[in-house]
Amino acid sequence: MDRSVPALIVKIGDYPLHHGGVGAIRSLGRLGVPVYAITEDRWTPAARSRYLRRPFVWPTSGREPPERLLEGLLRAGRRIGRPAVLIPTDEEAAVLIAEHQRELRERFLFPRVEPHLPRRVASKQGLHELCAEHGVPSPAGSSPRTYADVERFAAGARFPVVAKNREAFVRRENPAVNGTTRIDGPRELLALARRWGERPGVILQEYLPLEDAEDWIVHAYLGAGSEPLTLFTGVKVRAWPPHAGMTAAAYAVGNPELAALSARFVKHIGFAGIIDLDWRFDRRDGRYKLLDFNPRVGAQFRLFESDAGIDVVRAQHLHLTGRPVPEGGQREGRRYVVENIDPVARLAYRRRHGGPGYRAPHAPERAAHGTELAWAAADDPVPAALMAARLLRPGLKHLWQHWRGSHG
Repeated sequence: MDRSVPALIVKIGDYPLHHGGVGAIRSLGRLGVPVYAITEDRWTPAARSRYLRRPFVWPTSGREPPERLLEGLLRAGRRIGRPAVLIPTDEEAAVLIAEHQRELRERFLFPRVEPHLPRRVASKQGLHELCAEHGVPSPAGSSPRTYADVERFAAGARFPVVAKNREAFVRRENPAVNGTTRIDGPRELLALARRWGERPGVILQEYLPLEDAEDWIVHAYLGAGSEPLTLFTGVKVRAWPPHAGMTAAAYAVGNPELAALSARFVKHIGFAGIIDLDWRFDRRDGRYKLLDFNPRVGAQFRLFESDAGIDVVRAQHLHLTGRPVPEGGQREGRRYVVENIDPVARLAYRRRHGGPGYRAPHAPERAAHGTELAWAAADDPVPAALMAARLLRPGLKHLWQHWRGSHG
């Protein structure tokens, strides 16, 4: 690694309990790379990592004008004082960087990509159109423009369905749902839609039942010509909310067919940089269907590491600083667990499926290369402690108010 070139972890929006940013800080910081990060406050878990050179406290909502967000990013670059590798951890940051490459290139290093592409792949509607254009299967979907469109969809749809916010930035300004949301019937859909206003910012997709499907994830770093300099595949064991939300537990499992399918698609569309793809294998027709294309580092990226010790964040830093990315196969059977959501996800899966709970068919019996925890790390304990404190604080506040009320 070129330790003279720092990195800046970029996020837009108020979500302090983000383990992906902590993982990126540790991944580069353990190798001696100076790492900076944009944080909500000085007590965000990422801000207190021992591997962070300095946090830039800059609370954002994602509703700011692009010019203000751009100026904030340039201000961070001036404070770093030398060119830094940009690592976006959300769609808004990836879109901002891509659409303002000319203004940012003097202070930052980042993969060159068509300016419109990250916004398009991050859009559920845009991704659906790209999949259709390039012959990549995706769940059947509808993008209602009015409440009347939702009513027509509800009258003929096969439930359950999944609702997702359609666009980056729009989900910050006026979110229709809190992340991916399963909807079990037309009455539930129409009740939700009444809160969406006259222009629903959602896409409604076919839900692929877990009994007939498997959840897979692909992470990669793509260089010039969209060539994958490192590419990994894994199977999702649990998610929160169940079967629809963020990864709670997963295993690294090789899947050459899915790797080839992913590599072909990104080459067709000409993407460069870090990607995080969500696929679902539909046993009913034997096809992998692309659910989400995240044009940035995924929160669970530390699940994947090559035999040479390379993950997607390290690959990007090496490539952008002119160093070769060592070849090597992925470490099979490696497990990743997100401690603050997996216990409740595990309980939900047991309740839904009975007995010990659902087990992904391709998940190994045990972790062959150990378990990577999202938060806890012996060499960097403070972020996990702050995560736990932030989770406990609302409950403790409620108990304190209750005690004061009963003894007042």
